[in-house]
Amino acid sequence: MSLRRTLLVLTLAAVVAALATPVSQADEGMWLFNSPPKKMLKERYGFDATDAWLTHLQHASLRINQGGSGSFVSPKGLVMTNHHVGAGSLEKLSTKDRDLLKTGFYARTSDEELKCPDSEFVVLESIEDVTARVNAAVKSAANSAEADKLRRAEIINIRQESFKKTGLRSDVITLFRGGLYQLYRYKRYTDVRLVFAPQQQAAYFGGDPDNFEYPRYDLDICFFRVYEDGKPVSAPYLKWNPASLAAGDLVFVSGNPARTDRLNTVHHLEFIRDCLLPMTLNMLRRREVMLMAFCQRSAEHSREGKELLMYVQNSRKARLGGLAGLQDPAIMRLKRAEEAAFRQAAEASSHAAVCKTAFATIDKSLATLASIREDHAMLEQGQAFQSTLFTIARTLVRLAEETAKPNADRLEEYCDANLPSLKQTLFSPAPIYPRVQTALLADSLSAYLEEAGQCGGISDRQLAERVMAGKSPDQRAAELVQGTKLADVATRRKLAEGGLQAIEASDDPMIQLARMVDKPARKVRTIYEQQVEEPQRWAYGKLADARFALFGADTYPDATFTLRLSVGTIKGYEQNGVQVPVWTTLAGLYRTAKEHDYAEPFNLPQIWLDRKDRLDLNTPYNFICTDDIIGGNSGSPVVNRQGELVGIIFDGNIQSLVWDYIFTEAQGRSLAVHGSAILEALRKVYDAGALADELTGK
Repeated sequence: MSLRRTLLVLTLAAVVAALATPVSQADEGMWLFNSPPKKMLKERYGFDATDAWLTHLQHASLRINQGGSGSFVSPKGLVMTNHHVGAGSLEKLSTKDRDLLKTGFYARTSDEELKCPDSEFVVLESIEDVTARVNAAVKSAANSAEADKLRRAEIINIRQESFKKTGLRSDVITLFRGGLYQLYRYKRYTDVRLVFAPQQQAAYFGGDPDNFEYPRYDLDICFFRVYEDGKPVSAPYLKWNPASLAAGDLVFVSGNPARTDRLNTVHHLEFIRDCLLPMTLNMLRRREVMLMAFCQRSAEHSREGKELLMYVQNSRKARLGGLAGLQDPAIMRLKRAEEAAFRQAAEASSHAAVCKTAFATIDKSLATLASIREDHAMLEQGQAFQSTLFTIARTLVRLAEETAKPNADRLEEYCDANLPSLKQTLFSPAPIYPRVQTALLADSLSAYLEEAGQCGGISDRQLAERVMAGKSPDQRAAELVQGTKLADVATRRKLAEGGLQAIEASDDPMIQLARMVDKPARKVRTIYEQQVEEPQRWAYGKLADARFALFGADTYPDATFTLRLSVGTIKGYEQNGVQVPVWTTLAGLYRTAKEHDYAEPFNLPQIWLDRKDRLDLNTPYNFICTDDIIGGNSGSPVVNRQGELVGIIFDGNIQSLVWDYIFTEAQGRSLAVHGSAILEALRKVYDAGALADELTGK
C-alpha cells in the first residue's frame, strides 16, 4: 500500500472513530437530484431509485419562493405546503373584518378560491452542468476582483442565453462553494389561489414554547391551487397513501433546504459562533420585544403584526439552537477531527500547497469580514432600515441605475433573467400597514444609531446623522412612513417606468433616503464581494477539488435553497432515559390541551372542541424521521418507496438545529404531519370532504 493510501485510510479511520454514529449508518445527506445516492440506497435499504421515480418526484415538488417547499397533490394543480409557509399569503388576504389566520379558510368551489398577491411557485425542470464554462471565463483574471467580475458576467450570460432559449427561469447555482456550477431551469407559476387553511391555533398549537420541540400536535398544512392561462395546471403529482406508514419504514423528503455551513472550516465556524450569530441574535431579540409590545396594543395591532412576530420568534429560536451546537465542545471536537483528517490527507498529496493557501485565504477573508460586518449588515443588508417601504425604495433606485447598464455589468438580482420575479414582488398589491412599518423602522434606526455610536461600530457617523435629519428614531420613522407614496402600486410603476430621470427628480422621502445610503451601501457590498465572497469561493472550490480527488465525488454539497433529496427512516429516540415515540395521536392533542387548562398557546379552536366526538382519537397526528432537513424544507412532502405521499415536513426538533453545521442522528429528528390526520381533520372537523376526496382520488 502506498504512503498516500496508508495515510488516507488512517485519517478516515480517525474521523469514523470520532463520530458518535458510524458514518456508514447515518441517514445524512441533502442529495442533488442529478447525483442521488443510488448505491447507498441499494446496499443499505435494497431500494432501486430509478430515473423514472426520481424524475416524477422532482417534477411533483415545488419551491415556494417566499420561503419554503411544497408538492402537487392532485391532477388539478392542488399544492400542499405548511400553514406557516402560507401564512404570509393569509395575512395579505386578511382585513380588519376577516382575519384568515384566526378563522381559517375553505373554498368549497373554485369561484371561492382567493388569488394570492406576489406568490411565486417554481418547479425544477432540468439541470445542466456549466462548471467548465464558468471556470474558463476566469482563467485570464489577474486578481480576485477581476475574477469576480468575469465570473459574474459569465453567469449572467449563461442565464440570459437559457432564458431566451427556453423562457424558463434560469439560475446558475454555486455548489461546493465554487467546486461546481449548475444551471437550474424552473417553470414559474404566479397565478396561485388559496383553497384551504386551518386556524393558526390548530396549525401552531403550543406556539413558541413548543416550537422545535417534540412531541407535537400541529396541523401545519395549507392548500393552494396553481393556475395557468386561467385553468388549473395539469402536472405530475403525488398520490396519497398515509395508511402504509409504519415505524422503521424508509421515507424520502423532497424539498429545498435553505442554507447549511457543513463544509466550513473550523475557523469559519468559530467566526459564526463568536461574531455573526451573537450579532444576529441581538437584533432578533430587540425586534421580538418591540413586536410583542406592538401586538399587545389592540386586536388590530395584533392582526397586523403577529405573523412577523412569529417569524422573528422562530428565527431567534432556530439561531439559538444552532449557536448551542457550535458552543458544544463535543460538536466542535467532531468538526476539528474531520478537518484534521482532511488536512493530513491533503498534506500527503499533490494538493498540499493549494489547500494550505486556501485555508489561509479563508482566514484572511474572515478578518476582512470582521472589519465590515456592522456596515454590511446595517447598510447593504438593510438592517438599519427595516421597512417594506424602504425595500421598495431601494429596489426602485437600483432598478433605474442597473437596467441602464449592459446586462452583464449589473448586480445579479437586476439582470434580465431575474426581472420577472423582482417586478412581481415590487408591484405586489399586498397591503402595507403604516403602524407596523413605523414601529419597525424606528426600532432599526435606533439600532443603527447604537452601532454608529460604538467604538469599532458603523464607520460613518456623519452618514448616520444625515439619515436621521436632526430627528429622533421615532420622529424620523414617522416622517418617512407618513411622507412616502410608495404604498401605492401605481406610484411605484410610474417611478419604475420613468427610470433614472424620475428617480432623481422624486421628492419622495423614502426614495431620497434610499439614494442617500446607496453609494456607501454599494461600497461595502463591493468590499464584501471582492474581499470576502470571491476569495472564499475560490478557496472552498479548491478544497472541494481536493476532497473529490482524495475521498471521491459521491457526496452532497451544502444547501442552497434548491431541490434536494433526503433519505431516512421512521425512528424514535431516547431523551433523559425515556423513549420518545415515533408519532403522536389526536388523543394526545386533547390531553395536552387539558393539561394546560386550554390556556393560550395550548388552547384549541372551538370547532375542535365541538367535534371531538366525531374523531378517531387513535389517528396518528405528528411523526418523526431521520431525514436530513433544515430551514427551507418546511412544506416538503414525505414519500414512501412507491413515491406516494405519507406526510409533510413542518419542523425539526431542538436537537436537529445543529444540522446547520453537522448532521447527528442520535437525537436529531425531522417532524412531519401524518397524512391520516390531515384526512381525518378535513372530513370530520372542517367538513372539507370534497378536498379530501380530491387528495385521495375519489
